[in-house]
Amino acid sequence: MSEIDLKKRRLLQLAGVWGAAGIVGGATPFISSLTPNRSARLQGMPIEVDLSTMKVGDQRTIMWRGKPIWVVKRPASVVSSLTGLDRLLSDPESKVEQQPSYAQNLHRSIRPDYLVLIGICTHLGCSPTYRPEKGSIDPEWPGGFFCSCHGSKFDMAGRVFSGVPAPTNLEVPPHHFLDDNTLVVGSESSSE
Repeated sequence: MSEIDLKKRRLLQLAGVWGAAGIVGGATPFISSLTPNRSARLQGMPIEVDLSTMKVGDQRTIMWRGKPIWVVKRPASVVSSLTGLDRLLSDPESKVEQQPSYAQNLHRSIRPDYLVLIGICTHLGCSPTYRPEKGSIDPEWPGGFFCSCHGSKFDMAGRVFSGVPAPTNLEVPPHHFLDDNTLVVGSESSSE
């Protein structure tokens, strides 16, 4: 039986430890590069919107996750006129799922007076314009959002009109209200 060389054994053990440390040291930056940086994490976080300065009829655009989010303060007359448009719309009851369940109603919002939408046309990703004035697009125009790129039209609830290129209603992002004047975009309240 041969004698064990302890010096060689320690050298091999030491080489193994240094090799493992080198692998961990080399893998750490690689693994770190796979996680989002601070600015990317902040982009995905919910944002608060102060509504206290909005007047009836105002539209405000904010950015969340690199997308324009529209907040519109609708007058009661506009909300009540939404029922008369069903025959002109592709999906008047919002059956195609692109909104949270709490926005699957006539006015597509938590509160009838505030509409919250992702401001991107569902046809090719253009950004429609807010055209609330009746008759501003054509004599029958009830007011809403118009995508001049390809002619898609959406009512004041973001519902798409029939016969236009856009296939679905405008998307409603997750949101909730902290109080009467604070909207949170990017998270849903557990009570809704």
